[in-house]
Amino acid sequence: MSTPRIAASLFLRASRSSIAKAPLQFRVLPIPSSRTTPARFGSSQFRPYSQEASSIKLYSFEDVKTLSETPSPSRILIDTREPGELQSTGTIPGAVNIPVVSQPDSWMISAEEFEDRYGFERPGKEVEVVFFCKAGVRSKAAAELARQ
Repeated sequence: MSTPRIAASLFLRASRSSIAKAPLQFRVLPIPSSRTTPARFGSSQFRPYSQEASSIKLYSFEDVKTLSETPSPSRILIDTREPGELQSTGTIPGAVNIPVVSQPDSWMISAEEFEDRYGFERPGKEVEVVFFCKAGVRSKAAAELARQ
C-alpha cells in the first residue's frame, strides 16, 4: 500500500527538480478603453455636497499662539490627540485633551457624563471651540462630531 505512495512522491520530487523555472516577465499592453470622454461642465452646474463646510474656520500657528496667550471664557482649545502623544510632544498651554480616536463618543454623551469624564462643562453653542491635533485630520473629525 505504501509503495505506490512512495513511488508517486519520488516521481513528483524528481520531476519538479528537473523542470526549469522560467523567470517571470510582465508586459504592459495598451487596452482600448470603452469609456467615453467626460463632458465639460461649467462651475454653475456643480452641486456642493455640504453647505456647512465653510463654517469651519482654519487657524494659523500665529492665530493659535495668540489664542493661547489671551484666554477667554468664551473660547476653549481642545487637543484631540491621544494621551500618549501629549507625553511625548507636549501640548498648548490652556488646552484640554479630548482624544477623538479612543473616545469618539465624547460629543454624544450626556452633559453630566461629559463633565464627569473631562472635569468641565460641555461647551455651549455660544462658546468658540478650537480643535487641534498633529496634522488636522482628527481635529476636523472632532469638529464635525461636535457640530452634530
